[in-house]
Amino acid sequence: MTAVRASDPKRRVLNHLKRSGPTTTQDVARALGVSDVAARQHLSVLESRGLVNRAEQPPAGKGRPNSLWSLTALANDLFPDRHDALTVELIAGIRSTLGEDGLQRVIQARTRNQLETLQKRIKRNSPLRERLRELAEQRTLEGYMAEVVEDGGAWLLVEHHCPICDAAQACQQFCSTELELFQEALGPDAEVVREQHLLSGNDRCVYRVTQRRQD
Repeated sequence: MTAVRASDPKRRVLNHLKRSGPTTTQDVARALGVSDVAARQHLSVLESRGLVNRAEQPPAGKGRPNSLWSLTALANDLFPDRHDALTVELIAGIRSTLGEDGLQRVIQARTRNQLETLQKRIKRNSPLRERLRELAEQRTLEGYMAEVVEDGGAWLLVEHHCPICDAAQACQQFCSTELELFQEALGPDAEVVREQHLLSGNDRCVYRVTQRRQD
């Protein structure tokens, strides 16, 4: 995402939309104290960056419809967000209240929910390559930026991002359950081995998946 500096007029546009909700170009111009043309230019740049979108509003009478501008989900990343810190605080609270066993039960319950989601998506009678593709797509939906790369007679499940990195640093059981999750979701004919690990200093997490021989 292209950075938007706090002093940039475009940042002021984003701040206004955050406070006001969907609004017109004219309203943005008045809020910033600039012309309609200047406001439209700022909005167009932000639209090209995927930070705002617009919907056409039918005019009250004759004339051209007005554009209603609003923030996209991507723009929310530019505003303060303490969900990572809150997650770490919750982990510490569970650990101090329920102990390590209680925390482990919570993580296991989360893993069961994840497995149920994957089992609804992945067809166990489909080829392993197809099951792995479905796994990667689901992980991408969860924020892991996953892809499948062929590597000789095996495949690499590559996760370029970890959306729970802070939580995983506070509680490494989140990572230890992933191998079990992938293994169970892909089926007994798949063998899953972690080759790179973000928390071990690598740039990403990489899992090698090979097809087991079925007797």
